[in-house]
Amino acid sequence: MSNSFNTIIQAETPVLVDFFATWCGPCKTMSPILQELKTRLGERIKIVKIDVDKAPAVAQQWRISGMPTLILFKDQQPVWRQSGVVPVHQLEQIIRQFS
Repeated sequence: MSNSFNTIIQAETPVLVDFFATWCGPCKTMSPILQELKTRLGERIKIVKIDVDKAPAVAQQWRISGMPTLILFKDQQPVWRQSGVVPVHQLEQIIRQFS
């Protein structure tokens, strides 16, 4: 998964990675927010969801301790990171800042 993760973050557009767990309540709250974000921004953003229970090596590599944790990658580098639920308008503003 680690190699494929590195391939994922090589996209030309910014990549927002949502590290989540199926048992996490706040993670379930983030799903419709991310869907709304994709509707608003379309091709300007790539959104990827990583289940920390299915990809523990990637979660460990990025030191994910709380869920959800969102990391925005641009040019393969993390440019923004936050744990917890983030409102769609705040995410949109952050992504536009780095686009």
